[in-house]
Amino acid sequence: MTAVRVLVGTQKGGFVLTSDGSRKEWQVSGPHFGGWEIYHMVGSPADPDRLFASQSSSWFGQVVQRSDDGGRSWQPVGNEFTYEGTPGPHQWYDGTPHPWEFARVWHFEPSPTDPDVVFAGAEDAAIFKSTDGGASWVELPGLRTHATAPNWQPGAGGMCVHTILVDPTDPERMHVAISAAGVFRSEDGGTTWRPANRGLKSEGIPDSEAEVGHCVHRIARHPERSETLFMQKHWDVMRSDDGGDSWREISGDLPSDFGFPIGVHAHEPDTVYVVPIKSDSEHYPPEGKLRVYRSRTGGEDWEPLTKGLPQADCYVNVLRDAMAIDTMDPCGVYFGTTGGQVYGSADAGDSWQPIVRDLPRVLSVEVQALA
Repeated sequence: MTAVRVLVGTQKGGFVLTSDGSRKEWQVSGPHFGGWEIYHMVGSPADPDRLFASQSSSWFGQVVQRSDDGGRSWQPVGNEFTYEGTPGPHQWYDGTPHPWEFARVWHFEPSPTDPDVVFAGAEDAAIFKSTDGGASWVELPGLRTHATAPNWQPGAGGMCVHTILVDPTDPERMHVAISAAGVFRSEDGGTTWRPANRGLKSEGIPDSEAEVGHCVHRIARHPERSETLFMQKHWDVMRSDDGGDSWREISGDLPSDFGFPIGVHAHEPDTVYVVPIKSDSEHYPPEGKLRVYRSRTGGEDWEPLTKGLPQADCYVNVLRDAMAIDTMDPCGVYFGTTGGQVYGSADAGDSWQPIVRDLPRVLSVEVQALA
């Protein structure tokens, strides 16, 4: 029977949750790197035993951890993230110039075919690549030196490359999302980039329809439909059917169009999941009811998924990297909250159970289906 491994990064360590194919009973391993912020833990699609973790501390800086045995043991690998060159400053929150400063790795994106190739999205907004399993890192400077970069400024959580999508049908095609610059697309493996934000509108910036400056929270797509992208941004759920060349709003009948994560069903390219919260200042579910919303029509209409989730007095948030979907049939959907709960659904969202409670604040959730 297939096994499932859920990787959870939290404010105070990482956790590895495992179950058999029924996804009913779970074993919890951790905390790994207790006391450290684990911004992201992820497994390689090309080697299920290879995992990466972004370990960060304001005192000790950035550490990349790698496991080659499915999380039973870890070793620190290459931790030198050096910006290529020194382009002019970007904007700070108040619009004043600010130098580029490396703070941490927000997101790892392993190659779908090569376990030694992995990309890292960093704050301040940069993308790095390793071809030796994380032992060394080289910036792909075309992103950070883009002509629009002097106009980028951080979102509330910092200016981070938080999403990296590598097209499984064409590894030279990549999309990244940056808070608060927007979406950028590369057709040459990350050497050059162009903005992919037409159709986005954002209040609070000088030009609400500007080429860059949009606070995108997350983008996702189905691996078999590379031109269709789904987005949760700072207000508005959006869809693109041309690889990000243009976007249209699909917020429809959601109770709020503000939230952080967005995910796509493993086998149904038009089935999408979001977790709305009340507003950009009230980061908790509307009416205190924790509801995942699912659209089976690519965003034309939405249904609340509530069975097994708290429907009163719940005031947690679900962060941008804290939702994942496995590849089993029916697919499993998982998310973690700022209150330390990790919920799982073994029936594509129809019902939910708490896998584990009382963890530290959950920063990321990833999942692997294991043979």
